[in-house]
Amino acid sequence: MPRPLRLESENASYHVINRGNYRGPVFAAADTKRAFLHCLDEACQRTGWLLHAWALMSNHFHLAVTTPQANLAAGMHWLQCTFAMRFNHYRQAHGHLFQGRFKSIAIEDGDPLASVCHYIHLNPVRAGLCSADTLGLYPWASVAWIHQPKLRPAWFDPRPALRHAGALTDSSAGHRKYAEYLGWLAEDQPEQKRQKFDRMSRGWAFGTADFTRSLLEENRTLRAGKSQHFSDMRADYESHWHSELLRLLRRLRRTPADLAAAGKSAEWKVAIAAALKARTTVTNPWLGKNLYLGNRHEIGRKVAVWGRSGNPALARQLGIVPTPHNPTP
Repeated sequence: MPRPLRLESENASYHVINRGNYRGPVFAAADTKRAFLHCLDEACQRTGWLLHAWALMSNHFHLAVTTPQANLAAGMHWLQCTFAMRFNHYRQAHGHLFQGRFKSIAIEDGDPLASVCHYIHLNPVRAGLCSADTLGLYPWASVAWIHQPKLRPAWFDPRPALRHAGALTDSSAGHRKYAEYLGWLAEDQPEQKRQKFDRMSRGWAFGTADFTRSLLEENRTLRAGKSQHFSDMRADYESHWHSELLRLLRRLRRTPADLAAAGKSAEWKVAIAAALKARTTVTNPWLGKNLYLGNRHEIGRKVAVWGRSGNPALARQLGIVPTPHNPTP
């Protein structure tokens, strides 16, 4: 069977995996892991993703993500390219950081999604990086965020895993019970087999037979009109970017006509570009064309300079939240 197209739809869930090029130890250093999490935070803010579980291993990562918008490919492209560029810049290196096309396995909501979360949470235990008893203290998987809610960003949602482990609440008592559940699950091979742990990193869909059949039918439909499918996806992205642009213009009491009339380096236009980049996966060519910012190769530089020295009052007006310094990978 031909490789399935990326099946993207609103409120879909995925198990996302990628490895370092030639299985190299991309995440060997703690600073590199922190830098990736910083990029992941930016990606989730741009895309609106909800993450239910994540784990960083020495040479690969796992994510369980729900996409309220149909934007998995755009978000992953931004995440991986941005992290690779930053990594290579600090290391003064060149070339591909990841092995290429990321793997995304569509997950059915409910029990299948929860089981994938358990599987991801137990990755460090299976790899011998920590014990089940100390998993809540391990900093490079999301179980630590379950036990320490103050660490969580707004885009982390552990409820699917908690519900499946015994209708647990997102409370101190629920967190303790979940730790006990993971400890039991780590030792119970028959239960892991029942939840199909051996299938969670394979194939392209995980769920019931009806769920897989529906995806197969959707994939056949998309292949029949492949070019139109990608055209529709692009139109959806650009419609979202345009809506955000109009909203930001209203905040500044500006109009689309003002964009064409103002100079290419007008501070308020560069600030709008920075706000769009912070909230969406907008591209520099689109910004250059729609904000009349000129050469697309200069837009990234203008936005970066403005981010370091721009008007704080203008940033507040546009709702731009300063981001912390990105650690050196």
